[in-house]
Amino acid sequence: MQHSGSMTRSKIMAGLTVALSSMAPINTGTLLRQTIDLHHLTHYPRPAYKTVQFSSYDRESSLPGGPGWFANSDGFGGESIPNFVSVVKAPGPDGIGEYLVCDVEGPGAIVRTWTAAISGSVRMYLDGSDKPIFDGTADEFFRNPWRPFMKDAGLEQNALDNGLMQRDAAYCPIPFAKRCRIVWTGKIPEIHFYHINISLFEKGTPVTTFTPADLKTYADDIKNAVRILREPTKQYAYTSTKSPIAINATLAPGERKDVLVLNGQQAIERLTLKVAADDVDNALRQTILNVICDDYPWGQVQSPIGDFFGAAPGINPMDTLPLTVEPDGTMTCRYVMPFEKSMRIMLVNRGKQTVTVTGDALPMDYKWDPDTSMHFRARWRTNHDLTTGQPPQDIPILLATGKGVYVGTAIYLLNPCAAPTPGGGWWGEGDEKVFIDNETFPSTFGTGSEDYFNYSWSADDIFIHAYCGQPRNDGPGNRGFVTNFRWHIADPMPFADRLSFYIELFSHNPTPGLSYARIGYHYARPGLMDDQLEITDEDVRPLDLPANWEPAPIGGATGTTFHSPEDIVVAGAPIHEEKGNLWSGSRLMVWEPKSVGDEISFTIPVAEAGKNALVLGVGLTDRGGTVSVKVDGKTAFEIDLHVPYRVLLRQLSSEPSHWTKGDHKVTFRCEALAPTGATAIGIDYLGTQKR
Repeated sequence: MQHSGSMTRSKIMAGLTVALSSMAPINTGTLLRQTIDLHHLTHYPRPAYKTVQFSSYDRESSLPGGPGWFANSDGFGGESIPNFVSVVKAPGPDGIGEYLVCDVEGPGAIVRTWTAAISGSVRMYLDGSDKPIFDGTADEFFRNPWRPFMKDAGLEQNALDNGLMQRDAAYCPIPFAKRCRIVWTGKIPEIHFYHINISLFEKGTPVTTFTPADLKTYADDIKNAVRILREPTKQYAYTSTKSPIAINATLAPGERKDVLVLNGQQAIERLTLKVAADDVDNALRQTILNVICDDYPWGQVQSPIGDFFGAAPGINPMDTLPLTVEPDGTMTCRYVMPFEKSMRIMLVNRGKQTVTVTGDALPMDYKWDPDTSMHFRARWRTNHDLTTGQPPQDIPILLATGKGVYVGTAIYLLNPCAAPTPGGGWWGEGDEKVFIDNETFPSTFGTGSEDYFNYSWSADDIFIHAYCGQPRNDGPGNRGFVTNFRWHIADPMPFADRLSFYIELFSHNPTPGLSYARIGYHYARPGLMDDQLEITDEDVRPLDLPANWEPAPIGGATGTTFHSPEDIVVAGAPIHEEKGNLWSGSRLMVWEPKSVGDEISFTIPVAEAGKNALVLGVGLTDRGGTVSVKVDGKTAFEIDLHVPYRVLLRQLSSEPSHWTKGDHKVTFRCEALAPTGATAIGIDYLGTQKR
């Protein structure tokens, strides 16, 4: 993406010097097959290409590090500078204008689209045609640019869900041989968030331009890609014919040990590990995984073992294309790890307890190409005790000099903000900014951290897709331990000389004590250097939320009066107390209904009459059941508090209604017991919010 003017091929391809050596045609089918191909990432691409992003980032951000660099009007509407490449047609009396999203010379391919919400319409023209191949609503285009063609191809409208469509992003490839021009028509004051990622191939690369008939021609490729992306662990097919090599090691505190040594040209196609210790969560952070290829002095992989698999801290089950974590703690990596001469997997125990690591590695035959083969790298880093707020700051994810391909990002936060809602407690207003090779302005400039990770609006729910997810978000809101990931499998980012990848740390409210750990997964040709330092004991010290926090009436919770349930409970129901810093006051009231129909009641005082909403802070656990909640006998809502494998705190709000001055009775009624075991309903706080 450019901050002004159109993007020319000479500007985009600056810094790419690899000669074209492969003339295999690129078409919709080859790009579809790439969406599920982890092996192709091990070679520096031929033909060369560069992946760029067009987005609605704030055009006040024009000077890196200078005034306006952290400007945040990135699609809400009414920006001082339109969030587009240029104005095609100024707005008329009706306020509707035409704006250029992108105009790029081919050969290339659209590889990702995304929107949080966008009004207006889009026209897309390929190869200089006067007739748009897409002419429809902008929201449809950015969520699924293939949708208008699916019916004629015999595809159901939901055929791509949780496959090539993941959360708010779509990975529907659209190749073009000569040119791609996209125009948005709409009212600038209305919302218009968008991303479009395009891979631009080296001049002379043969590309077959997309047509609607491609969906029928490559129907089998579409179905195969969706099948694997929906269930990676079950559907992904390994190519190795060799037997797995067992890994079994016990490490005393402070011990380092080689757990696997391989020689000769090979690759690891799958690495599976499981950690056992008295305190597994700490062991996952304090046991360091090092993968050392070809006698390098430091590991190409250097990461806490749990963080490496993308769902830390702790065991948070997820199933993605390159990385999987199972409920029993078994963790699998499918990123292929090639080496020319040797590989060592070394573990270092930086904790104070004995740790046992078991698993296996699946080797495969691999011919190391001296011109294109690359090592897999994943180098973890962290910063503790940051203070968020003004001014924002650019957090480095990967700063590297050399040649490689960027293939994924995972971030692991401890956010101690006391705001119990996303509004006020959000940590991720900041944009991703990626400088490639000799760029003085990033060719990828985003619109918010959640947008980079394929979701929107600081959402607090747990979600997992093949390329993106939020496997941990403690709550309430965005408080607690939070993990986000995105894998660049369909949209890798090659670089020939340099990569500087940052994500802004930009929060709603100043918050001291935030920890920010991250990994920039990438492949690299020999000779790449980065700014990685050895992981220290301080880096992996145990983390916990501040004790005795209380929900603050700020942001989305403005106007809320909070009450501890212990202070307002009506005696009689079986309750007990559980400790933990996730809960307000470091304690949680737990009600134990024995059968459907059991009730527990609270008395909430209201100081003055007016419109209020009932606010609840409740725990979601594997012991949760379903409850209805009534205010003075009228049902406010019914909620299912059961969630497997996780412990979450969520704030819920009823529809506002008129409340009189005085005491009001709030009653929880058990509507369904927990699916297994004794039912335990966690009630952390109650309150009323003026509306």
